[in-house]
Amino acid sequence: MSPPPSSVQARVYHANPEGYVSALAGIQRKTLLDGGRTQLVEFKLATSAVIPAHQHPQEQTGYLLSGHLIMTIAGLVHEMVAGDGWTIPGGVEHGVRVLEDSGAIEVFSPVRSDYRN
Repeated sequence: MSPPPSSVQARVYHANPEGYVSALAGIQRKTLLDGGRTQLVEFKLATSAVIPAHQHPQEQTGYLLSGHLIMTIAGLVHEMVAGDGWTIPGGVEHGVRVLEDSGAIEVFSPVRSDYRN
C-alpha cells in the first residue's frame, strides 16, 4: 500500500486522563481530535447538570457511553441511556438534563473553533 499524499495529515489520540476543561457546572469537555472537517469531543456529565437549550451551526452526532440523560431536541424530549445515539442538524435548538453521571462522545462538523485545543 502506498503512503498517503503529503497534503493528508493523519492524527491519532492516545488515552490521557488530563486535558478536560469545565464547560458548565458539572460538565467537563475534552477535544480528542480535530480533523479537516470533523471534531471528536468527549464529555463527562455529572448528575443533575444541565446544558441549557442552545444552537450552533455545526451538525452534532453523539453516542452515550454510560449514564442516563434527558435530551430535548427541537422541542421533542428523548430519554437516553447507555448505547443510545443522536444526530442534531446545525441550527436546531437542543439541551440536556443529566439524570445520572454520564459519559458521551460527540462529533461536530464542521469543526467548532471554540472547542479547538
